Amino acid sequence: MAVSEPGIMGLEDFAAALEWQARHAEENGAPATGRVIRALAGVRASDTATGRRIANWQGLTLKDAMPLRIAGGFHHLVLTGADARLAAVYSGDITDQAEVDALVLDLAHRFDAQLLPWLDGPPQTNEAGRAASIMAGLLWLAQRVRSPRFDLFELGASAGVNTMIDRYFFRLGETEVGPEASPMRIVPEWRGASPPPPPAGFAITGVKGCDIAPINLADPEAALRLKAYVWPDAGERLARIDAAIALAGAEPPDLVAADAGNFAAAMLARPAVAGTARVMFHSIMWQYMPAATQARITAAFDAEGAAATPETPLGWIALETDPATFRHELRVRLWDGAGHQGEEHLLSHAHPHGAWVEWLGA
Repeated sequence: MAVSEPGIMGLEDFAAALEWQARHAEENGAPATGRVIRALAGVRASDTATGRRIANWQGLTLKDAMPLRIAGGFHHLVLTGADARLAAVYSGDITDQAEVDALVLDLAHRFDAQLLPWLDGPPQTNEAGRAASIMAGLLWLAQRVRSPRFDLFELGASAGVNTMIDRYFFRLGETEVGPEASPMRIVPEWRGASPPPPPAGFAITGVKGCDIAPINLADPEAALRLKAYVWPDAGERLARIDAAIALAGAEPPDLVAADAGNFAAAMLARPAVAGTARVMFHSIMWQYMPAATQARITAAFDAEGAAATPETPLGWIALETDPATFRHELRVRLWDGAGHQGEEHLLSHAHPHGAWVEWLGA
């Protein structure tokens, strides 16, 4: 089954959803994670609190990323040293599914109390590789505003990994941007033409992020929890989270604990600064928000966009999942009171964790 198969979000039968999530991991370079996800069928049937919670799940298995929630809990057991046996699965030394099933089931019984809370909330990864698409969208906007200076704010920032976008080096096809000496180097496989290079005067004047429960990367326990959500057989992703932790240790990202709707309203309520574009961005978080919050943010942008001018433009960059195809898409909107009135532009398709970007933008 291809990841891009239409109607994937309709796979809400547990067995079908679990199989899709496992194949999704496999097709994105994490076969061991796929085996652990398949083993959740045995956990679901077990006499454990975790199994009963899974069996009586009240939401949507895929939309809620339920298998990935608990997969993070199993990875956490290895990272903390609570039980290292899954390390042999993650390294590829154990590949037999029956053996993985038995091991995961044993861990579910032994660590039931520790695993259960991992089902309480969605995975918080905010993968740094996704910043490639966000930066490409920003470069696209930079070609279309009078002054390419940007005041950014991020929704669902988690630990602020992508709130530090101004500190990362990017090579996007033939286009390079960002500090050359940065320990975070975002160099995806680039498909299609390169995005436009940064114009003269390109600058990010500030970046602020929000999350309903932000993670403090300076807290070793919190940082380890964030790392647990990274698929353990995806080495480049683990290296990127380590680089993000190091950058946050040197200078924490500017994060606030806030509801996304309240935060967006507050950011839009700030006085516009002539010669600076206010731009909101987010990645793989929109689906987790209530419909009422989504509608509130959209209405606020339409209202504020109506007052935008070429001197005070407004932008919206979204890297989100198409609910029909589960494909990650970059969509950008611009309001400038002139030639752009909030039309949505599909600029790229992207790998879920930024390994490649297929650029569609002009």
